[in-house]
Amino acid sequence: MVACAEAWRGDGAVLASTTGVVPRLGARLAQLTFAPDLLLTDGEATLLHDDEPEGWLPYRAVFGVVAAGTRHVMMGASQLDRFGNQNISCIGDWHRPTRQLLGVRGAPGNTVNHTTSYWVPRHEPRVFVEHVDMVSGIGHDRGAAEIRVVVTNLAVLDFATPDRSMRLRSVHPGVSVAEVQAATGFPLTVPAFVEVTREPTPAELEIIEHLDPDGLR
Repeated sequence: MVACAEAWRGDGAVLASTTGVVPRLGARLAQLTFAPDLLLTDGEATLLHDDEPEGWLPYRAVFGVVAAGTRHVMMGASQLDRFGNQNISCIGDWHRPTRQLLGVRGAPGNTVNHTTSYWVPRHEPRVFVEHVDMVSGIGHDRGAAEIRVVVTNLAVLDFATPDRSMRLRSVHPGVSVAEVQAATGFPLTVPAFVEVTREPTPAELEIIEHLDPDGLR
């Protein structure tokens, strides 16, 4: 969750949009600690700060936010390749897929217009693939605005390489570099020294318990 929160560090007053429990909690943790200007909604139209209303953002206005680039979304991904191309549409040949998924949804507009990150709860080779079966969200090789980080259950990955391909930024406590590479379907760029993802501070742990008293995370 802390790794998800860190994705928004330094963003300022942008709209944080999230998919899933852990990214949502991460964005709220960021807002209550190091990113107080971060904007979060209740999932509909009310802007919130620690569950208290602080503004109004109707759905019709969100498209303006997207077009202006003042948004940072953390989406999911059924497949990701080395340049951050994402697939949430189908598995197999798109003319006759073996699995039909969500469709492209807002992924093209997100990745063209503003910062995008990804949360992948299960890091495995069938998700991290050499080539995605269909490009739903574009990667850096196709002109993405910015794919910032990919947070998984094993590691944090970014694209801080000369060709903007995927790099291992940090491994989570107890996870080895070899485990991450074995769970990835293409060679990662691995620095000489790979950091360990930071754990939450005691103060952050208290906030997390406040945000998630039922332990949904």
